This record gives sequence, C-alpha cells and structure tokens, in this order.
Amino acid sequence: MRTVKLPDGETVQALGLGTWHMGERGSEHDREVNALKAGMDLGMTLIDTAEMYGEGGAEEVVGDAIQGRRDNVFIVSKVYPHNASRRGAIAACERSLKRMRIETIDLYLLHWRGGVPLSETVEAFEQLKSEGKIRHWGVSNLDAGDMNELHNVESGNNCATNQVLYHLGERGIEWDLLPDCAAAKIPVMAYSPLGQGAILFEPALQQIGDKHGATPAAVAIAWVMRHEHVIAIPKSSDAERVRQNAAASDLKLDAEDLALLEDVFPPPNGPSRLAIL
Repeated sequence: MRTVKLPDGETVQALGLGTWHMGERGSEHDREVNALKAGMDLGMTLIDTAEMYGEGGAEEVVGDAIQGRRDNVFIVSKVYPHNASRRGAIAACERSLKRMRIETIDLYLLHWRGGVPLSETVEAFEQLKSEGKIRHWGVSNLDAGDMNELHNVESGNNCATNQVLYHLGERGIEWDLLPDCAAAKIPVMAYSPLGQGAILFEPALQQIGDKHGATPAAVAIAWVMRHEHVIAIPKSSDAERVRQNAAASDLKLDAEDLALLEDVFPPPNGPSRLAIL
C-alpha cells in the first residue's frame, strides 16, 4: 500500500479509515469496530477520529478496534476549536487519550479555526509534544490564507498536515491550497473523498470501475490519491465496503480515465471559499 511522507520524513499510509458518525449509536458499536479491524487487516492502518465524532463515542470505537495492535496503527484525532486554548487543548487531549486507552496520539489536529489565536493553539500542541502525549500536530479546514498566517506563528512550521474536504465534486483546493501545501511539503488529508456518496451515481465512475474491476467508490478514492502528497480517509461502517475501498490503493487510473473524469468533474477556474462539511 502506498505511503505519504510527513514533513519530518515519517511515512504513513496514503489510504486510511475515517470514523465520522461512528460512536453515535450503541447498537452499531460492534459493526463499527469490525469495519475498522477489517481495514487494518488490509493495511489501512491510519485511523482518523475526533472528540467531536459522537462526542467522544468514535474515539471509544477506535479504542476497542486497536486493542492488541496499537504499535501498528497511526492514530489521528482532533480538538474542538473552543477547546484549543493553552489549557483547554491539553485537557481535551488527555480525555481523548483516556477514551482510546492509549498513551500517545500520533497526529493531533485543530478541527477548524475558532476564536482562539493560532499562536495559542500551537503553543499547547508544542507542549503536548514535549510531554509525549502527541507526536505530531496539524490542522483541519484551514484555507490558504490561514495556512500562511500559521507559518508566521512561532513553531507554526511544525504543522504536519491540513485535513480538508476534497473529492471529485469539490475541487476548489486545487487552485491554491493543494499546490501551496505541496510546495511546503505538507500532506493534505482528504476527508469525505466519496462526497458523502452523491458523486457515486455519476455513470463515468461506474464505467471506469467496470473497466478496472473496481467499485465506483474505489475509483473516486483512487482519483483523490493520484497526488503523491494526498491521504484519503474514507469512512464506512461496513466491513465489505471497507474491503472494496481498499482496492483503491492499487488502482491506477490511466490518461483516458482521468480525461473522462476531468470532463465530468471540471477543475476550478479561479479561487473559491474553502468548502467545509
């Protein structure tokens, strides 16, 4: 399975597992745990979660799924903006660690920008790193202007990723944010690479999938992963769909495929406001 380099040279899987909407219903807990285990068995060892997801419920699902295999998993979690102060981020991180029953979060992100100054959040993240509670930190839902501001904050250049919405139907980041992050050697983590399912009804995806023996979802994920610095984190609570999605890692879209998708889902022709779910 292909990997992506973080700024410090550490490699992570280019295809991971999302957990948005997990941990919201107790009746789904075992199914969600099994879906994550199925993904890890297939090499999708990067798991993305957040304190917001199920108000901590998704982190508890992750905690159950990774028992006995923590050393082989790269855990990403996120802090609410209103918890991203000097003291608040540290307390929130400790709660996340407790829910997942781990000692360290591999990558800790600011979920989106709120009222707390970036400098204060970075200071808290750097303290968490020094205490061994996180190994890397990054951001989520920051646009190009926000990223420029972050780089001018003390220790702001330690940012390891920016997690943003990116899929065939939402290509706005290709105008500036995606190339800017590539130039700075900051990987982009694409959430909702399936566009919450809406884009999968486009016949072109089925046509390309039939050509390669893959599902439309795998085609959509492979398209996102065509960039060497992009990590895709599709979410599914169904183990079989996770297995189908895993095929995206080895799916090579050719020039004909890319041209067809370019025609159906055109790139941006100018700057746009960063799309957020």
